[in-house]
Amino acid sequence: MDVVLFSRANQVDDVTLVAAFALGDEQASVAFVRRFQDSVYGLALSVTREPALAEDVSQEVFVRAWRAAGSYDPRRASVLTWLLTITRNAAIDAVRARRATPATDATLERLIDVALRSDPGPDDPEQRALTTLESERALRRLRALPPEQARAVALAVFGGCTAAEIGRQENIPLGTAKTRIRSGLRRLRDSLKEERRDGSPPR
Repeated sequence: MDVVLFSRANQVDDVTLVAAFALGDEQASVAFVRRFQDSVYGLALSVTREPALAEDVSQEVFVRAWRAAGSYDPRRASVLTWLLTITRNAAIDAVRARRATPATDATLERLIDVALRSDPGPDDPEQRALTTLESERALRRLRALPPEQARAVALAVFGGCTAAEIGRQENIPLGTAKTRIRSGLRRLRDSLKEERRDGSPPR
């Protein structure tokens, strides 16, 4: 292959393009990304289900592909199949890394605040004030829980996560996740009952 071929990188076949890509030719690299970016992003999105994460995965895929391009063997798989295998592995790695990171208290604070401070709907100022007050009380009750229980309840109730998902998110066994959810909800119910009984604000 020569410089003339590289200058027409967008017109060459996939195998030739990979070979040029492996050599680091700038035009070949641009043509390679343009040719396969939609397929790569589509698969990354289907695995991660998060557009921003899929974008990050796509960038990582082309870096990995460039590093591995020199060893690409067209007898084993087509270029697209080879690249999508890299994409799938990168996307799975990204999802695992995301799930293995425990949710931070700051993140959960934002989650709780958004859920409890959402627009209550009614136009009646008095009704809106009452709804806001109830939200504040609920937020205080939740914050009064042990941190690990508060995170589990917040992820389950406000984040819509299953116990299994919470276990992965917090890096704890499934049984522990279920226990934290049950214990947290029981504490919240007891706190609410006590509050209703004596009319005192939650501690």
